[in-house]
Amino acid sequence: MNGDRIELPFHAGELQAQRLAGAAPAAAPIRAFMPEQHRAFFPLLRFVCVAVPDAEGWSLATLVEGPPGFAYSPDPARLVVGAMPPPSDPVRARLTEGAPAGLLGIDLATRRRNRLNGVIAQAGEGGFAVDVVQSFGNCPRYIQVRELMPLLRQAGPVTVFDDALPARARELLASSSTLFVASASGADAHGAAAGLDISHRGGPPGFARLDGSVLAIPDYNGNRYFNTLGNFIAEPRAAIVLADFNSGDMLQLQGLVQIDWNAADPDRQPPVERVWRFRVVRGVLRQGAFGLGSELA
Repeated sequence: MNGDRIELPFHAGELQAQRLAGAAPAAAPIRAFMPEQHRAFFPLLRFVCVAVPDAEGWSLATLVEGPPGFAYSPDPARLVVGAMPPPSDPVRARLTEGAPAGLLGIDLATRRRNRLNGVIAQAGEGGFAVDVVQSFGNCPRYIQVRELMPLLRQAGPVTVFDDALPARARELLASSSTLFVASASGADAHGAAAGLDISHRGGPPGFARLDGSVLAIPDYNGNRYFNTLGNFIAEPRAAIVLADFNSGDMLQLQGLVQIDWNAADPDRQPPVERVWRFRVVRGVLRQGAFGLGSELA
């Protein structure tokens, strides 16, 4: 350890991504426990983003919601989420003891976000607990500000599809300003650098552009950790989840990623440093599944 930081927090894919981007973090305050400010943050939230692997090792991603206080940290080494996704959510069956998990706590109103990677220690009908492997904060850039409030919604039909996206899924992607991407470190990562991760991507509505079954997502200047891109190098199977804050429709995708390191577009706002392309393999559209809503501030 360097103080209370993990000495070697990056796996080979992340280090390669840093080299390819020509940048590396000046310091990496990544810890093996939750700092007090993170522990105080999670109980303020109305939802958390969750990533787990499916039975074949593909990443899966979802949003789990509850009243403030439903996510809390009883001690620095553990986070408890006092809610489960519904049976219609493919993530629910994968929230099992011993499974790796990535979590993101994000407050869209204040643009605060904290990430946590770990292992599920307990799981049951009322929720699950994650033992911390990595805990760290992210900067607030590119988060589209929203004030989310609970809304009464009736869950609608669930549509399972392959790479032929239904029209409603295309509409959600075309209008989205906020999505979350789940990725994995791959089989060659070990120790504190191994596991799943889920992170935020945001921009002006339609910032992610769909062409056929391929979603092109701009990559902006960030914290230079390159956790997500490094995971893509090590394991191109990834997942995306997004929710429509007007209808509550939730879209969950699994796909394969390729990174275009030469697709810089400095004139685009925000300036784009590179692009990664997500080829949809399969997905689930759950209408009315997200119980929080708002308008952009």
